[in-house]
Amino acid sequence: MTTAAHLVAALSLAALAFLGSEYIMSSIMPDSTVFGYFLWINVLLGLAIGWRVLGGRVGRGMANGISAGITATATLVFWGVMSQAIYEMFRLAMRHRYDGPMEAFVGIFELFLEFGEHLLDGGFIALMVAGAVLCGALAEVVSRTWR
Repeated sequence: MTTAAHLVAALSLAALAFLGSEYIMSSIMPDSTVFGYFLWINVLLGLAIGWRVLGGRVGRGMANGISAGITATATLVFWGVMSQAIYEMFRLAMRHRYDGPMEAFVGIFELFLEFGEHLLDGGFIALMVAGAVLCGALAEVVSRTWR
């Protein structure tokens, strides 16, 4: 069901995805990195995960709302890294970098670990934790205000 909490959850998590992606692009990765659709894929994931995961779990108290924000942000980071690893695997596969489909499939998880390693940055983790708490609390307040 469409509610104001779903909309605010989706928009706030999309904003967090945008800020996190900008942080990655400006502070973590080298300047020579070509990102392509990196930012927009993450924003779309933020919209979808905010609507489904965060928006569907608010309305049960502030502690539960904050917990839902943390869960939604962890889900966002996981699927963000996974989608980028899958995209990079297909890009490499089209350049014949893999000998077969199993090597390409294993390559997804190798790329996932490689990309995830870059996210072990203190500033990024602090941004995601603070954003998760803020998104969860905001969606909970909206859920209480507009029913």
